[in-house]
Amino acid sequence: MISLPFRRTLRSPTIDALYGVIVAQARSPSFYRDYGVPDTVAGRLDMIVLHLVLLLRQLSRAPDAAPLIGQQVFDRFCRDIDDNFREMGVGDLAVPKAMWRVAEDFYGRAKVYESALMDDNDDALVAAVSRNVFGVAEPPLGARRLAAYMRDAARRLGQQNAGELVRAELDFPEPENVAPPSFQVRPNP
Repeated sequence: MISLPFRRTLRSPTIDALYGVIVAQARSPSFYRDYGVPDTVAGRLDMIVLHLVLLLRQLSRAPDAAPLIGQQVFDRFCRDIDDNFREMGVGDLAVPKAMWRVAEDFYGRAKVYESALMDDNDDALVAAVSRNVFGVAEPPLGARRLAAYMRDAARRLGQQNAGELVRAELDFPEPENVAPPSFQVRPNP
């Protein structure tokens, strides 16, 4: 049988639930109010990407079908972003180029976040969050706090079994409960 062009794939309640948890967590007002994440389209996209990276990181380590589910969640993310571009008025000819930029940003962030999370040195994670989410080289307190949140979220997701992850029972920390890390203020020379 010939496959119909432009046919949409059927949506999975499991994938929609997983993606919904990521988006809901990324929209937590505390990130924008207390951490200082820019409350813009780009800032919100960065928070979705950050949470997606955390989930996909854990799903890739889980056995059996979890990596496949990770791919489906990523595909759902791409469909959502594509739909949002179109709703914002991005023209049909410009959407693929915009999606290419989102893909480049996602893979770049995923690589740097994964590397920084694997490393015990928090400076790399703080620098990555500062550059990617806050758009500045000198990390503000919000970047340090967001890096601490990421470490806690990665630890908590790492303690969950694959079944809990697949059932969208994600144990993200409450952002308002993550204390700003202590750091020493260096005097100006």
